[in-house]
Amino acid sequence: MKYPRIHQAQAIDDTTLIIEFTNREIRKYDIRPLLQIPMFAPLRQPAFFRSFKVEPGGYAIAWNEDIDISEYELWKNGVILESEDLAGDRPLSS
Repeated sequence: MKYPRIHQAQAIDDTTLIIEFTNREIRKYDIRPLLQIPMFAPLRQPAFFRSFKVEPGGYAIAWNEDIDISEYELWKNGVILESEDLAGDRPLSS
């Protein structure tokens, strides 16, 4: 199965991402389970967590050369959001 790529993403707090995929589906992804993995420890710092970029082509979001999360992980383990779920969250910005 081919998974949709990331269109845009936003941090809504210190551990949660909202990701819009190229198929227009929006998912919420909580990074807290990843924080137990030493590679992801820097994401505990709120300013660093919020400093990610969407990789060209939408294949991942990345913080630096060593820390990224693939579109597959975000798609597979993200929670689907319906439009009413987004009412309290800020809209994604391009």
